[in-house]
Amino acid sequence: MQFLGFTLPNNLFVAPMAGVTDRPFRQLCKKMGAGLAVSEMVTSNSLLYGSAKTRRRANHAGEVEPISVQIAGAVPEMLAEAARYNAERGAQIIDINMGCPAKKVCNVMAGSALMQDEALVERILRAVVRAVPETPVTLKIRTGWNREQRNAPQIARIAEDCGIRALAIHGRTRADQYRGEAEYDTIAQVKSRVSIPVIANGDITTPEKARHVLDYTGCDGLMIGRAAQGRPWIFREIAHFLATGEHLPAPLVSEIHAVCRAHVLDLYDFYGVDCGVRIARKHIAWYTKGLAGSAAFRRRMNEWDVPEGQLDAVDEFFTAQARASCHLRYDTASAVTEETV
Repeated sequence: MQFLGFTLPNNLFVAPMAGVTDRPFRQLCKKMGAGLAVSEMVTSNSLLYGSAKTRRRANHAGEVEPISVQIAGAVPEMLAEAARYNAERGAQIIDINMGCPAKKVCNVMAGSALMQDEALVERILRAVVRAVPETPVTLKIRTGWNREQRNAPQIARIAEDCGIRALAIHGRTRADQYRGEAEYDTIAQVKSRVSIPVIANGDITTPEKARHVLDYTGCDGLMIGRAAQGRPWIFREIAHFLATGEHLPAPLVSEIHAVCRAHVLDLYDFYGVDCGVRIARKHIAWYTKGLAGSAAFRRRMNEWDVPEGQLDAVDEFFTAQARASCHLRYDTASAVTEETV
């Protein structure tokens, strides 16, 4: 797929998710078949550029290109500066967050709250595009602020007029949060009204659903978030199905074990031991959800606060699963726990 001057292996994108799409997760998803991964959002507040958290979020060492960095904020000048800051440090695509529904973001008129003020949206988009003329700028939105204000088509036209090069849309309003089912009619409307690439997001959990959403909306690509938590191989499964119409076999427990273990070790290396152990817990929980005895295992695993104990617990759990000759039978809906921004 040709996208903003880059050649991607396919049209499957990893959605930016706060606290999830760090460099280890992005690298893993790309290895497992994702065409592009967008970073978790980086604040536009220049006072935070020096924080350890922000430095980690801006760390793309060794990452497969293109590097897409999402910025968030509500002040055009600050977002413009954030775009320049990240472009100077290796970002090859700048993505603007106008889709996050979290209260702490919307309460400061950032994220999806911006969709209430179309004039401000235009000022922000023009400021960011002007700030990084050599770097393509993309935008992530929702269908609207609430169901009575589904103004994504208007926002999309503003975005195209301002020089935004591609648009991703989550099929829910801000008021919906992650409740109910995503709707794709609004996304299809947007696709019919703009000429820039449009990426559909929301409830894409199976290869069949991926095919349906592409056909229904006419979109150029798909963005997958929560369904990839503990299941990064969903990208290769969908890519294979879209290309052949056939399903790949479910991964063996031995592969899930190897993927989980390598991911955990990467988290230790990226965050340091203490922080890495804590962050690894949620990922281990996602990898094991749906497997026999996983609930009891997760309770025991959370007691470990050193990597040796955590890794031993992971090895023991998956070894027991392998002895039982289990394959993964994954209930995606029950595994959805983290918010996509």
